Amino acid sequence: MSEDRLDVRKTYKLLINGAFPRSESGRSYEVVGASGEFLANVAQGSRKDLRDAVVAARGAQAKWWAATPYNRGQVIYRLAEMAESRRDELCEHVALAEGIKMKAARSSVERAVDRIVWYAGWTDKVAQVMGSANPVAGAFFNFSVPVPSGVVAVLADQSSSLEAFVDAVLAPICVGNTVVAVASERRPTPAVLVGEMSATSDFPGGVLNIVTGRTEELATTLASHEDVDAIDLGGVDGALADSLAQSASGSIKRVLRNGDPSSTNSTRRLRAFVEISTVWHTIGQ
Repeated sequence: MSEDRLDVRKTYKLLINGAFPRSESGRSYEVVGASGEFLANVAQGSRKDLRDAVVAARGAQAKWWAATPYNRGQVIYRLAEMAESRRDELCEHVALAEGIKMKAARSSVERAVDRIVWYAGWTDKVAQVMGSANPVAGAFFNFSVPVPSGVVAVLADQSSSLEAFVDAVLAPICVGNTVVAVASERRPTPAVLVGEMSATSDFPGGVLNIVTGRTEELATTLASHEDVDAIDLGGVDGALADSLAQSASGSIKRVLRNGDPSSTNSTRRLRAFVEISTVWHTIGQ
């Protein structure tokens, strides 16, 4: 290969409605590794991009929830297959972004893939675990049925570029929500790779939307957006988290914050963005 070739630097795009547009603003920014080396150019999303992503998520939510739990599980499992096939690429990005050895990065990627499989397995079990048949007086059945909150905004963890991102977006998707995620500002490329994989994993357009850019700038828009039903503030803390939670209260959003028991890797995260609907039905009619 000629030594005179130009260095072709990739610019990672947004993921909105199953497509990969540049930011409508035309902006991008450089992402560097933990030791300061150039990694990639990444689209710098705008408020307009976020609004487009929310529209896409709202349009996809009813269809995603209407799919059978088995089908949703198969789609998520396909994402695990894609991640496994691109494991070396993910390892390289995690190692460079987080400044860790390749062995540690490989372990991190393997845990992330295992978590994807875990969520795939939960899609058809949520109703049994979170729902119930309730005793009532009279000739009626009474059921408690878990239903998704709707459109969930996710502010991804700033330090864990892949593992925490997988948990944050797949937990709400697993139970029937659609997601608009703001990737880690400093370490976005592993999340963007997951987005690329989702486009070839049978995810309907709009189920997972990923916007890269300045977290504080984008978070304010999502917290106040009236067509967002819930928000995961895991990627921010302190005064900014307080301000965003207060802003979210204006449209009565569910809010998940760092330190909440639901923010840990457990079934509590699955419950974080689920509502319980009570259904009555007469017996024998």
